[in-house]
Amino acid sequence: MNKLYLGGAIFTVLMLILTYLSVGTSKGGFNGDIVNMLAIAGAIALVIITVFVVIKYVRQMQVDSATGELADENWDGIGEYKNSLPTGWAVMFLLTMIWGMWYFTIGYPVNSYSQIGEYNEDTAVHNAKFEAKYKDITGDRLVEMGESVFLAECKVCHGINADGIDGKAANLNKRIDAASVKHVIENGSNYQLLGSEMPMPDRNGLFNNNTGALITDAEIEVVSKYVANGMSGDGADIFVGACSACHGEDGKGMEAVAPNLVAFSPVLVTNVLTHGKKGMIGVMPKFDRLNDKQKEAVGAYITNISK
Repeated sequence: MNKLYLGGAIFTVLMLILTYLSVGTSKGGFNGDIVNMLAIAGAIALVIITVFVVIKYVRQMQVDSATGELADENWDGIGEYKNSLPTGWAVMFLLTMIWGMWYFTIGYPVNSYSQIGEYNEDTAVHNAKFEAKYKDITGDRLVEMGESVFLAECKVCHGINADGIDGKAANLNKRIDAASVKHVIENGSNYQLLGSEMPMPDRNGLFNNNTGALITDAEIEVVSKYVANGMSGDGADIFVGACSACHGEDGKGMEAVAPNLVAFSPVLVTNVLTHGKKGMIGVMPKFDRLNDKQKEAVGAYITNISK
């Protein structure tokens, strides 16, 4: 027998023996579990196919010579033959596709048990119990819960004191800073701070009604500082002319139109946690792992510390 075939047969037998020893003799063994049986069948098929393919192509390299019509293209003198697709490769590819369809529909259907599915179900049950237990808490207890959630989920970026850790995330001790206001005015936003798709236009859509012209760079600088300073100082006239139609003359926003620029609210924070937010610093992800009550609590906590 050719040494190549002999080596392949010995390797295949050894791999099958090792597979049996690692699974068949372990605690629980095969146990009649279809998942275990499919895994073993897959391992056996993988070993046999791998050995077969290696032997086939090594043997071809030993004895075969390339023939056929060369393609016109070549790379550094290396060309390709216009040979048809190998029948064996095509058959194996087709069989693999058939096996895949069988596996997902009959062998191990997508609606069968999975650890991820069990985790999601357990999480849903836990969240329902959590919501029922804490649905009525308000006031200081809600703020205390929000602080706990903040320290567990938010302090990594925003810091223990919610000061943003040197600009790596927003400073939540104040509603907004001048650089962030300027960024939003220049680029617009669609952060769903109201919980719905209500985009703010960029600077090309903002007019100062006092002058009838598009808002200028100088006006953006002044009004950004005005908003960041708690709606005080220079810039009130620019704000009234360009921003008050949506945000109100006092900057406290209008329901279903524009958010409050003066202070945080539990609803605003909840919407940021639900939808995420893209700003001057970068992108804040949405927090799907928090349930509605936890988001409300974080909102209450942020609103409380930013007063």
